[in-house]
Amino acid sequence: MNLTGLLSDALGGGTVSQISEAIGADEATTSNAIQTALPMLIGGLANNASNEGGAASLLNALNKDHDGSILDDLGSLISGASGGPGAGILGHILGGRQPQVEQGISAASGLDMGKVAPLLMMLAPIVMGALGKTNRQQGGMDVGSLAGLLGGASQTMNSGNPLMGMLGGLLDRDHDGSAIDDVLGMVMGAMRK
Repeated sequence: MNLTGLLSDALGGGTVSQISEAIGADEATTSNAIQTALPMLIGGLANNASNEGGAASLLNALNKDHDGSILDDLGSLISGASGGPGAGILGHILGGRQPQVEQGISAASGLDMGKVAPLLMMLAPIVMGALGKTNRQQGGMDVGSLAGLLGGASQTMNSGNPLMGMLGGLLDRDHDGSAIDDVLGMVMGAMRK
């Protein structure tokens, strides 16, 4: 099963309702936020893996800490997300762009800004677990196959969705501040139409 399939399975069944209950939001809004956040997280990982050093670092993290077993007990992850590995993972995936990404997800999905960070802290370990499981199923990837897998998954998730293209642009910008503001302005403008 591919990465996007593993994520669909992990977030199927009652998982979305568990997450919505944990963050205190309705299920439909939570589902919208998840659909917006996943491509952002995959895009962030793909961006990080687009150079050899980033891909090697990510592969090392997968081999050391993320074998996919977290997907077997999502209930524990969701109930203990605030003390779990999510914040550290998000720091690696999004870095200093996390506040802008949170704002974009909130604007695109309608999820209250204060609930986006807890949602991302639950989703980040799920994404890493799915990636780790994919790595294990493929008998261990190398940096090239990891970068290719993430690039393909990111493209699949973003295809045909112009809003995701704009949100994804947040991850590719340099840190001069103005480009992010411009992209965020486009996102906000698109949401008002």
